Amino acid sequence: MKQILLITDGCSNSGVSPVVAAAQARSRGLVVNVVGVIDEGDIGERGAAEIAEIAEAGGGMSRIVPLRALAETVQMMTRKTVVQTIHQAVQREIRHIMGPEAALEKLPPERRGPIVRVIDDLSETSPLRVALLIDTSASMRPKLKAAQDACRDLLASLRARKGRSEMAVLNFPGCSEADVLMEWTADLAKIGDLFYNLNMKGTTPTGPALVKAARYILDYGTADRTAVPEDRREAGRAARASGGDGVWSDYIV
Repeated sequence: MKQILLITDGCSNSGVSPVVAAAQARSRGLVVNVVGVIDEGDIGERGAAEIAEIAEAGGGMSRIVPLRALAETVQMMTRKTVVQTIHQAVQREIRHIMGPEAALEKLPPERRGPIVRVIDDLSETSPLRVALLIDTSASMRPKLKAAQDACRDLLASLRARKGRSEMAVLNFPGCSEADVLMEWTADLAKIGDLFYNLNMKGTTPTGPALVKAARYILDYGTADRTAVPEDRREAGRAARASGGDGVWSDYIV
């Protein structure tokens, strides 16, 4: 599973629409989450609306939060999106097998329970790659310490998962659409002082930065495809209707 997590405090004002860029990322199998970091009066209605539209187009979530809640929000959104992505895949499989009106919530407890346990397990064990895309336009200068703390806490949270997790950090505006501040890693020591000596500018090219972040994730290579172990398949078999088709014949994230 692959995510872009965008942290910004303002409206885009340069390049392709970030909503279009987020939709393109989603069409290529990525999820785009957006966190708006604000002080009182720091973002207008247009900025708040754009943040929500980017996340909706990218199949992710959006939050507008104060600095003190940034690290906690970044961790929560990352993990919640993983669970949500797996849950949506399960719902599609259930509807494919049982009909368009079927849903996990409508299954009886004895059939729903094993599936929920597998969702919980997969959310902790599936490989995860997160590209943290941070707005470093001039207005973000006072907020970069909180953004760096959020990077460190998110990477620590990812390392606590059972599955392989990696994070990269990109910023915009930069020398290109977005600059890579930290390559893919699971090593906390590599975070260092990410935002030292940045060339901060007034423009906010959020759309081009999302395009670059999506390309960066996809160019890294195809995620490993690991077969579901037999004990997880057993949970799927346990959810099958008596004498009928199973809820899962196989499960791939």
